[in-house]
Amino acid sequence: MKKQKFPKNFSSRAFEKIGLIPRSIIRTFNRFIKQLFETNKNKGVAPNFVLYEFQISRYQTIASLKCFINLIFFPYLFHFLVQKTIIYPIFEYEWNQIPIRMTMNSLEQEKIYHQLNNFDEQFFFDELLKYHSNFHNLKNFTNIKPAQKCDPLSKTNLHTAENYKNFLVKLAEKRNQDWLFLGSNIISDCLTFFVFLKLLFLSTPQLIILKSFLIESIYGLNDTTKSFFLILGTDLLVGFHSSKGWELFMENFLSHFGFSADKDFIFLFVSTFPVILDTIFKYWIFRYLNKISPSTVATYQNMLE
Repeated sequence: MKKQKFPKNFSSRAFEKIGLIPRSIIRTFNRFIKQLFETNKNKGVAPNFVLYEFQISRYQTIASLKCFINLIFFPYLFHFLVQKTIIYPIFEYEWNQIPIRMTMNSLEQEKIYHQLNNFDEQFFFDELLKYHSNFHNLKNFTNIKPAQKCDPLSKTNLHTAENYKNFLVKLAEKRNQDWLFLGSNIISDCLTFFVFLKLLFLSTPQLIILKSFLIESIYGLNDTTKSFFLILGTDLLVGFHSSKGWELFMENFLSHFGFSADKDFIFLFVSTFPVILDTIFKYWIFRYLNKISPSTVATYQNMLE
């Protein structure tokens, strides 16, 4: 049987001496020095990689902020200008040219009924104060006697009828303005939505930069900070005290589009939607976040406990 021959430097190549400093640290340091001071053979210039990385980070931050500002503030500005300068004047002109008779639902009738009752009570109280100028003299209140006959053409009744007429005219004008604002608001919302979609289509490269910037910023946080923002977001959206916020949101949302704020529908939404949102959030933590950052999930559970 032939003996296998090994080269003379086999032992030196197979085994290396272990120094005081680990080789991984030395290799990392050498790579950093090489990237920092390596000369460009074509141009003979020593590029500063640290400055180059800073410029890339600066460009990424500025592009992300511009994209975020354009997506958030530009649609609101467009909506405000279009509604106030174009849509609302057109609706007001058409409304004055062709009067339209609008019907009221039960909730609107109830609202106007309460306004009339409040006006009646306020008017009676004001007239009572005018009649009794000396408010400290309580005897005047005890000597009031109901009138036996009431003249419908008296100055008092005419004054009362005139006040009621003015109040009803103001209610009608306010209701017409509400309908005009509602119609112009819906048209402006549709136009703003199409402009927002067009802006998303034109800002595709900026959206990619914004996405990478947000991901890098989130991954740069430590586990405690990530868990803090998770707890803050869940408590605001699906926490114990979030029901009042969802109720206020639904009332404003329905009134924004001209729907009556039905209490039964709002209570049904508040009792179901946060539960569904909480379930989706827990599934996301278990399905995705547990794979991406298990330490964050562990810290999140410890903070909840």
